[in-house]
Amino acid sequence: MEREFDVTTPDGTMPCFAAWPDADSPHPVIVMYMDAPGIREELYDFARRIAAQGYYAILPDLYYRLGTHRFNLSNRTEKMTEMIFAAWHSLANADVVSDTGALLEALGEDDAASDGPMGCVGYCMSGAFITAVAGTFPDRFAANVSLYGVWIVTDKEDSPHLLAPQIEGEMYYAFAEHDRWVPDGLTDALAATLSENNVPHLIETFPGTEHGFAFPEREVYHEPSAEVVWEKMFKLYARVLG
Repeated sequence: MEREFDVTTPDGTMPCFAAWPDADSPHPVIVMYMDAPGIREELYDFARRIAAQGYYAILPDLYYRLGTHRFNLSNRTEKMTEMIFAAWHSLANADVVSDTGALLEALGEDDAASDGPMGCVGYCMSGAFITAVAGTFPDRFAANVSLYGVWIVTDKEDSPHLLAPQIEGEMYYAFAEHDRWVPDGLTDALAATLSENNVPHLIETFPGTEHGFAFPEREVYHEPSAEVVWEKMFKLYARVLG
């Protein structure tokens, strides 16, 4: 089953897309945090694939504060790239944490969504977001996945890695071998922080891949690595969430 609906947040109205099996409700929730290009059919298909495994997959439009933006990546131009980056940089970790709180409250009224332990997955810019929500809502986010996430460890006051002491769930980070958005030493720093705080985690770098390797519609798509990540993600969800 699928539906589109709005969630009221402190900053406005956030459109969401959800997909879930039509039997055996309620289902464990998996929040999909979009990458910088934002909402598109490719992400809807990801949500449907997660739902097919028995979960309630929900994809919030994090750019709602800017209005409704849809980027056609097949016709990507330099100007479009500038717009995508502007949209990304308008979004703070605190914004996503606030949006997630509103989302959790709204899902509490949905009979198809379980109010128990849940998971999340994020891509690119959302590697920071899944880490932030895992540390902010530790009693809910039990299985958390990041693919080639950026800005997870920074020198800023709101760096997501600083929330590691509060994280109780398991973390899986998959990185690309070639990624100009991930500085040298980040994975080592992230691993050290998680280990120091006894956070269960797995950090992997996939040889021969580039940033964005999990998206089938991109030239850098690397199907073998993408499928390995899907498999490991679903095994994590099944083990932790059921």
